[in-house]
Amino acid sequence: MANRIDSKFLDLRTRGQPGFIAYITAGDPAPDRTPAVAWALEEAGADILELGIPFSDPLADGATIQAASGRAIAAGTTVAGVLDIIREIRKFSEIPIVLFTYLNPIYVYGYGKFLADASAAGADGLLILDLPPDEAARNGELKRGRGLVSIQLIAPTTPPERMELIAKSAEGFLYYVSREGVTGEQSTLSRSISSRVAEIRKHTSLPVAVGFGISTPDQAREVASQADAVVVGSAIVRRIGELGNSPDLAGQIASFVRPLASAAKG
Repeated sequence: MANRIDSKFLDLRTRGQPGFIAYITAGDPAPDRTPAVAWALEEAGADILELGIPFSDPLADGATIQAASGRAIAAGTTVAGVLDIIREIRKFSEIPIVLFTYLNPIYVYGYGKFLADASAAGADGLLILDLPPDEAARNGELKRGRGLVSIQLIAPTTPPERMELIAKSAEGFLYYVSREGVTGEQSTLSRSISSRVAEIRKHTSLPVAVGFGISTPDQAREVASQADAVVVGSAIVRRIGELGNSPDLAGQIASFVRPLASAAKG
């Protein structure tokens, strides 16, 4: 059976259309609210869902996602609970799901057990922010597999030779971090996105998604013209934080995301 991520990008390429990837923190504002938000994102045009596993020390994330992790943990969200959320989503949706996480939570859970359980729950990919591919290659217990594709990050500071190494170990798509620093909304985009995406494409035939800082329809449209997919996270997560436990949380998130997804798809 083809991985949902690969199938989605094949479909997008066939239609000549960029993809829209939405990130949310699982369990924010509460575990039982996440499935409805996931459905709202798909209805609003999200092609892929990035589901963050809340962690107490999210070093690559800015204040918005740090706060979301805190809310999710306070609401009782655990790694096992995130897998339960995926099972709930799979009752009504086949949207590709990438688990976005740090190594510590899943290593404590048990790396091999996590891969098996996440795949069985319905996850499709895994992006571990603090596990470089060469480090994973040196540790047998960190071997990937179990049906989950390994998504890799490339930064603005990544030199070409390192880029080639990362590209060789990647599956599904490559995630280009459009600027240095932590996650968070930005008023302007980096001017180097186009040239960096072109450099990445010299080393891989995988789709290239661009994220970190994209928060408006105009920004989504501009990035989509240069990449295979646009990732929006902090802008969505901030609104979830503002809305809290509003009865219409899912509907209001859909209303916010729809123009972003529409702009990305042209």
